[in-house]
Amino acid sequence: MPTRPPVPPFTVETATLKVRMAEDAWNTRDPERVVQVYTEDTQWRNRAEFPQGRAQVRAFLERKWARELDYRLIKELWACAGNRIAVRFAYEWHDDSGNWFRSYGNENWEFNEEGLMRRRFASINDLPIAAAERRFRWPLGRRPDDHPGLTECGF
Repeated sequence: MPTRPPVPPFTVETATLKVRMAEDAWNTRDPERVVQVYTEDTQWRNRAEFPQGRAQVRAFLERKWARELDYRLIKELWACAGNRIAVRFAYEWHDDSGNWFRSYGNENWEFNEEGLMRRRFASINDLPIAAAERRFRWPLGRRPDDHPGLTECGF
């Protein structure tokens, strides 16, 4: 099984790096790239969906990014201990009618010894916003290093 450093047990420094790596991967909106950081038998809860394993997660992500257009995400470490990391996040997107949303949430992650995520539990709330209220305006892809994080954005 491939190793995905950093691996547990996590320190604040290594957990912060793991969170940024996850943010960067999700901002690619590439389901094939994203699923590589999860175990083959990963278990998820995302809103009211419960994908099991990489194939179901890949299908979930394909549906997600077909519906959530111009997706831009920021994640921030909340806490870490051992092989677990807690994250808070916000992302902005619009639907196919041009309605914009900011989605806020929390995730709990659990990793195996190789640094692959075996469990991901997410709680998410969507807030309709006007296009003028958008805060995440960098070009699609990785958030620039000089772009403010969640705390600096006031979220």
